[in-house]
Amino acid sequence: MPNITEISNNKIFGGWQKVFSHESYELGCKMNFGIFLPPQVEEGLVPVIYWLSGLTCTEANFIQKAGAQKYASEQGVILVAPDTSPRNLNIPGEDDDWRFGTGAGFYVDATNEPWKKNYRMYSYITKELPALINEKFPVLPDKQSIMGHSMGGHGALICALKNPGFYKTVSAFAPISNPILAPWGKKAFSHYFGGPESNVVWKEWDATELAKKYNGPPLDILIDQGKEDKYLTEGQLLPENLLLVAKDVGLSLVLRFQEGYDHSYFFISTFIEDHIKHHAKYLKS
Repeated sequence: MPNITEISNNKIFGGWQKVFSHESYELGCKMNFGIFLPPQVEEGLVPVIYWLSGLTCTEANFIQKAGAQKYASEQGVILVAPDTSPRNLNIPGEDDDWRFGTGAGFYVDATNEPWKKNYRMYSYITKELPALINEKFPVLPDKQSIMGHSMGGHGALICALKNPGFYKTVSAFAPISNPILAPWGKKAFSHYFGGPESNVVWKEWDATELAKKYNGPPLDILIDQGKEDKYLTEGQLLPENLLLVAKDVGLSLVLRFQEGYDHSYFFISTFIEDHIKHHAKYLKS
């Protein structure tokens, strides 16, 4: 197991918000992750929730803006917030457009050149990072769940749907729910997988398509969506498509449209307590 290097450490709500770096073998670069350790870690092992952030974000956005540490401390859960993509790889085009490349890994394993060697965020999130967290921190390895925002909401949903039973539950804020039909998704997928949206590989990384064939333990999905989110009206998110499929296949999904809220961390910080309590219910059962 590789070494980790502590970058920062701040006490907050009785616990500790830390940031570490490590060399990732999946991504071929140095990666940062934030981890909040609640005071309960002094007494024993606790559950863990993974948070996946959205386009252009780093590990810093969630830990600085969401206000989640208060509720994680109350519930006695660890929060892990990784970065959103590999960085500084000098791949041609990686910094040309904010919708793919740096800060926009989309939590997939790319199959198309020049991305496929390093853009393996799915394997990083579901394999490498959990193994590292389980090895280095006082977590209950069979008590983990996942949540995220926008691109990270897409990531949380596909990680849960592609790994039945691995996560106790999943939630999302304004997720890109049907990327093969959304402009952001089409832009990223055309680079990471090649071809038009008729490329069958695309469906393997789309929550709405994955929900159609989910076959695993009951999965209780919570989604919050701001009604004043401009990306909702632009057709980037399409949560209603996922809701329709969930109803058809009998998948438990609560989609809450929140009046007046947008796509920002003001929205996330308002409802993050609900989400952490949702996760804690399943992580402690």
